[in-house]
Amino acid sequence: MIATRPPPSVPERLVGRPFGEAGLRAVREVLASGPSLCRAQLARHLCSRLGWRRVGGELSLMSARVALLRLERAGWIPLPRPRNGNANRQWAVAEPDDWPEPVRLPPRVDQVVGLRLEPVQDRAESRLYHALLARYHYLGCVPLAGAQMRYLIGWKDGWLGALGFGAAAWQVRDRDRFIGWDHAHRRAGLHRILNNSRFLLLPWVRCRGLASKVLALSARRLAGDVAARYGYRPLLVESFVEEGRFSGACYRAANWHHVGWTQGRGKLGQWSEARRPRKAIWLYPLDPHFRELLHGPEAGR
Repeated sequence: MIATRPPPSVPERLVGRPFGEAGLRAVREVLASGPSLCRAQLARHLCSRLGWRRVGGELSLMSARVALLRLERAGWIPLPRPRNGNANRQWAVAEPDDWPEPVRLPPRVDQVVGLRLEPVQDRAESRLYHALLARYHYLGCVPLAGAQMRYLIGWKDGWLGALGFGAAAWQVRDRDRFIGWDHAHRRAGLHRILNNSRFLLLPWVRCRGLASKVLALSARRLAGDVAARYGYRPLLVESFVEEGRFSGACYRAANWHHVGWTQGRGKLGQWSEARRPRKAIWLYPLDPHFRELLHGPEAGR
């Protein structure tokens, strides 16, 4: 007899927001009300229907688009064909104006002149950021949900890679144990944690200490950049490093904390057993009082 999996249950939370059967019903009603709408229009209608807004009051359009995509891939809803997509269901990425040329760096990071992080601001920089991840990162390029910061890593002779931060994972046992918060505080303060979802140094980049230096540069400016864009300061950064593929040495060298391991169930948690590679959980506090702030009345501010 062939064992079969039970049908997946509707996630109680999606892209960090309450969802469940009521949320799925609302999504299906939006789809039924506008069969000719494109995905971007559906995302806007969904935000209005569910009240999905960022801290500053703007509609959470990217979160809605990511949610719709996850629901479609899990088999709960059909979506209209993407207007700018491709045949293998991957997110379409435009070619940049210029690809970085391979360069030889000095052997040590203290010899690298002009090392910097450039926030992605215009369309050309956005195309380059996405194209670099699509071509060179083993996880490819996907849209980020929630508050996000994207950077290009540069030096005096060009670009060296890309670094991206987005919304934190909803529930991570060892991370939550490290913080020491309960369900109510996590719900209120989760937006004050960012996820280092992408970190790319281009394949030809070889320089001792460069990766940890880039992480240190991001830690110095991330809270201020997020505050300028979204009106609040994040308190903690998380990153999940795949076991067996990477050692996490650059996070350790940049004074991040290894606090445990993921359970390998993915963001939607459809099955009780592990289905994804186990990953090491690394955390970096952006404020020395992060625990008190995440537990207190200011967690949601």
